[in-house]
Amino acid sequence: MLYDFSKTVQTKTMQKILSKSHNRAILALIVANSIWGAASPIFKLALENIPPFTLAFFRFFGAMAIIFPFAVNDFWIRKKDWPNLIFLSLCGITVNITFFFWGLQEAPAINAPIIASSGPVFIYLFAVLFLKEKLHPKVLSGIMVGLTGVLAIVLQPVFTHEPDGRILGNIFFVIATLGTVGYVIFSKKIVKYYNAATLTFWSFLIGSLTFLPMFIWEMRNLHPFYTIDYRGWIGLAFGIFLSSALAYFLYEWSIKSLLAQDVGIFTYIDPVVAAIIAVPLLGEVITPIYLLGSFLVFAGIYVAGGRLHWHPIHWLKR
Repeated sequence: MLYDFSKTVQTKTMQKILSKSHNRAILALIVANSIWGAASPIFKLALENIPPFTLAFFRFFGAMAIIFPFAVNDFWIRKKDWPNLIFLSLCGITVNITFFFWGLQEAPAINAPIIASSGPVFIYLFAVLFLKEKLHPKVLSGIMVGLTGVLAIVLQPVFTHEPDGRILGNIFFVIATLGTVGYVIFSKKIVKYYNAATLTFWSFLIGSLTFLPMFIWEMRNLHPFYTIDYRGWIGLAFGIFLSSALAYFLYEWSIKSLLAQDVGIFTYIDPVVAAIIAVPLLGEVITPIYLLGSFLVFAGIYVAGGRLHWHPIHWLKR
């Protein structure tokens, strides 16, 4: 009986430890996605003062330097994994950030996280088109509903008589989202062989190098640091320390304690945080079409995957 009692105590102690670890992982994901939600309005403000490739280069080169000490002990990449590493870097850093920043220069910041939230819809679609996965009626319905929501947000300027450049900005957000989808596809092939810091370091380094030519051009022709003010410095500091180094670290640390299918739920924090900041900071307006498009995007993800029944905060009560 004493032995059984001892095992029971040990089991309860282990459950408490796991529960604390689980809750810390949840909090880490909430913080990470809150940072990424704040990114679109903060970067839009910064881009009013600093050129996009200057911001992109310093953001990822600076974050790479911060992550380097955590990656140096497990530094090397197998030769056969380099193509996937390069492609995931080009998709997740170069394409995603380039078109994300270009989109912010044209379209409202609140549109970016909603369109980015449609990533699962595009993953479902690409899996059917390119991976020849079987198309289920439920998934098809979700894809169509989600794409309708994306289309409503992209074409919103047509209905609200806004400048035509906003349509182009919204299209840039879609391309940025497709870059993220490509990142997910290529990273799945190698992520299990390396720790998070190693892959993050190399992807940031490769991404920084792709921004380097345009960064040099901006430095020679636009001289951004002659006119930089608080907006540019806030964007640089936020991008290097929070949006890149801290958020990526928290994300990679937290997913080790959670099921993979549950991590995506936390991305629904991003649009809420973006709206809370963008409305007072940038004077952006939440229109009925924006709300309709947002509802359709989330409804499409729910219909296709059935993963929208928990709000992230509710996890802390479980």
